[in-house]
Amino acid sequence: MIRKVRIYTLIFVASILVISCRNSASSTADNLSGDAVSLNVPTGLEIGNRAPDLTFQSPDGKQLTLSDLKGKMVLIDFWASWCMPCRVENPNLVNVYKTYKNNKFKGGEGFTIYSVSLDKTKEAWLEAIEKDKLEWENHVSDLKGWEAEPAAIYHIEAIPANFLIDGNGIIVAKNLRAEALGDTIMNLLQ
Repeated sequence: MIRKVRIYTLIFVASILVISCRNSASSTADNLSGDAVSLNVPTGLEIGNRAPDLTFQSPDGKQLTLSDLKGKMVLIDFWASWCMPCRVENPNLVNVYKTYKNNKFKGGEGFTIYSVSLDKTKEAWLEAIEKDKLEWENHVSDLKGWEAEPAAIYHIEAIPANFLIDGNGIIVAKNLRAEALGDTIMNLLQ
């Protein structure tokens, strides 16, 4: 009899744990953004992975978080003021931003750029933003150059480098430059 009570007690406790875990998972799923399919997508750096989240300081000291841009197509762009190939690519980024910032996409509404600078001085960083007319508001840097934490998270070994993510934070393309960037974004229009 005592054995049966212990077994029933264990079954009861296990049932409570299972129900609790289901409710917790359901609640977590409700709080997470994205559809049910994307909840099972692993975080990584390959196309089809969920992009690792980033939170770093803007030039005015405000914390800007990549996942706050959910719902938009976002180009995560790694660059620096001292990088000439980056500076040559910047006019293309400006053009693509102006062209597509208000468009609807298959995987998001609107387009923006989350610029991650590998600069070491705030002055050079700000001067390049102004000179190149990088008018989007999502500029971040920890001013550590090649030792920058976002560069380590994204395994950046050369710049310019970029990742295009959809409205659910899923990487849909990487290292797009010149016409390839505009063509890819145009193909994702709704």
